[in-house]
Amino acid sequence: YTNNKLTGTYDVYFKGFADGTSQPCLSPEVLASAHIKNRKSAGSASPEDNCILIQEAAPGGASRTNLPQLRLDLSVPQNQIRIQPRGYVDPNELDNGASMAFINYLANYYNVSYSEPTTPNQHSLWMSLSGGMNLGSWQYRQLSNFTWNNQNGNRWKNIRSYVQHPLPGLNSQLMFGQLITKGRFFSGLNYRGASIATDERMLPDSMRGYAPVIRGVATTNARVSVMQNGNEIYQTTVAPGPFEITDLYPTSFSGDLDVSVTEANGSVSRFSVPFSAIPESMRPGISRFNLEMGKTQDNGDDSFFSDMTWQHGLTNAVTFNTATRVADGYQALMLGGVYASTFGAIGADLTWSHARLPDTGYTDGWMSQLRWSKTFQPTNTTVSMAGYRYSSRGYRDLMDVLGAREAQRNNQLWESDSWRQQSRFDLTMNQSLADFGNVFISSSMQNYRGGKSRDTQLQLGYSNSFRYGISINLSVGRQHTGGYQNAGDMQTFTAFSLSFPLGGSSPRVPSLSNSWMHSTDGSDQYQSSLSGMLDTGQTASYNLDVMRDQQYHQTTLSGGVQKRFSQTTVGVNASRGNDYWQASANVQGAVVAHSGGITFGPYLGDTFALVEAKGAAGAKVFNSENLAINDSGYALLPAITPYRYNRITLDPQDMEGDAELVDNEKQIAPIAGASAKVVFRTRNGKALLIKSTLPDGSEPPAGADVLDENNTLIGIAGQNGQIYLRTDRPKGRL
Repeated sequence: YTNNKLTGTYDVYFKGFADGTSQPCLSPEVLASAHIKNRKSAGSASPEDNCILIQEAAPGGASRTNLPQLRLDLSVPQNQIRIQPRGYVDPNELDNGASMAFINYLANYYNVSYSEPTTPNQHSLWMSLSGGMNLGSWQYRQLSNFTWNNQNGNRWKNIRSYVQHPLPGLNSQLMFGQLITKGRFFSGLNYRGASIATDERMLPDSMRGYAPVIRGVATTNARVSVMQNGNEIYQTTVAPGPFEITDLYPTSFSGDLDVSVTEANGSVSRFSVPFSAIPESMRPGISRFNLEMGKTQDNGDDSFFSDMTWQHGLTNAVTFNTATRVADGYQALMLGGVYASTFGAIGADLTWSHARLPDTGYTDGWMSQLRWSKTFQPTNTTVSMAGYRYSSRGYRDLMDVLGAREAQRNNQLWESDSWRQQSRFDLTMNQSLADFGNVFISSSMQNYRGGKSRDTQLQLGYSNSFRYGISINLSVGRQHTGGYQNAGDMQTFTAFSLSFPLGGSSPRVPSLSNSWMHSTDGSDQYQSSLSGMLDTGQTASYNLDVMRDQQYHQTTLSGGVQKRFSQTTVGVNASRGNDYWQASANVQGAVVAHSGGITFGPYLGDTFALVEAKGAAGAKVFNSENLAINDSGYALLPAITPYRYNRITLDPQDMEGDAELVDNEKQIAPIAGASAKVVFRTRNGKALLIKSTLPDGSEPPAGADVLDENNTLIGIAGQNGQIYLRTDRPKGRL
């Protein structure tokens, strides 16, 4: 350890002096890993002769040795350390990972049976399979979905399939296959081709320059589906009452999220969540680029295209942005930037397009965007995003152009919100009231050409948490969906919820939540929910719900249980209404094939680790709850941080069998997408304490090594002539 930060694990030699003291010899490798400047040159290649003492390498430095923990602490003055940006990782220490293949599975089965004979029952299954294979630093990835229902049959869709290769020397990533454009300044497009783009994860934390939270209300055990750019990117089952989705992985930086909530009684409600990027300021001297080219897919009349984007931090306050998009009969150019000041971060850009339309020929136009973000410290008010966009009549987005061309070929009329959209305004504001709670405002407004009326959405909310785990939430919203010829739909809703624990602060204490929702369509809904954990390890949870709908005079009872195992997570839900009953089940996990066999584990992130500790079954992995070494000597750590040092530690307390850990802590810095293999050495056999003496009757010196006939170290001598060793042999010579 250097200044109490882990440097690594090394064999360290100690040099003795005439006064009876000894000091550690630091090799150039150790000094480099500790970022010590090292003012003394190394000697020969021999570890004993190549001995650099800490005070020789760094004047003012000192060392402290803890033999029981086999830990060496170096104390080094700050001026003797090579200053690196916070979070810096030496490129030479990056781990490409081991060769493995893996599959993540996520399945949700949904069933509804109706008492009315004329109403057909519903059965559906949705399964997502994602994964790939790693061969060194080359990585193959694939994402596919399988859907089935009793009305339309089954369908298999391959959403994405691509190869990626990190390029740490360029702080970028190379990809080719079925991809999605970054969508930073232009609309997101599905395409087949290649890209090379800056990967900011390769930068240290201190040098780095969004998915929204989806909130809604379900009246029964409902299936929630999230679509973006025509692809289903998320599906889950939620309990009755307010729900919140915070683990969404969006497929691009632009494109509204279309959310559909399918209730157990067959009703479907839909709403849209605006999703666009916030202003992006960059540090001076830092650049970000991406180059994408290929042929569009599933976007209408497919066309070859290329996108080029470059961003550069000119000063602490000014960032310059530029981008171009070129396709068959289409060109677009964007110029803009971000200005950061005491008045907030202001992002502005102007985009010009030149497009060939199937009916009117070429048209030119422009679009301007203005975005603003600011936190007012005196009042603790945050305007997380305020954006305004205006487009002239001739401006066209490439996705609309391709859609219009395909529509003409099929003798159809092309329509989309962006095709006729004239302007759009978004605002999200959050106000902290300290101990009195929190207030938020969210609004959006869109104007259209061609006779369609305006879309507006406004939501006001208040929340607060009190002592003993009591919390309240109140929100009022108003939404108008535009239409033609003065048609449209206006709705106002009010929701209130109160939750509190039924007891003390133990994790197993259940919590009761009560909510009420009123809408201008005349409906009033009341719901109470009891939820909690079934075990002290918090691996199993449950919920029981009762809901009353005054408009339809219907009472619904429902419940669910979810259990997280070390190798998978499963859940079941069920509900009962006046004329139906519903049941669903979900399961998620992963399977990894590696040189040591097949290992099952939790759902994996893009970068994960396979922990190997042969004979250490039952040892807990400190980095993850409910994760232990299995009988084969492996465990899957589902997520580790790429381009950062990850410390992985084993706890031997619950180890089974006759083994002990030789080392129980490792540090790795994987590249993005790596399947790292972390091997912990173990010593197998029976643990023995032997009372021994030397031939002359004296006791072995404490600390002496104990070797077997093969000169393998298997133990150590302790006090009073006792030697401790671990061996799998019943007899032999020591």
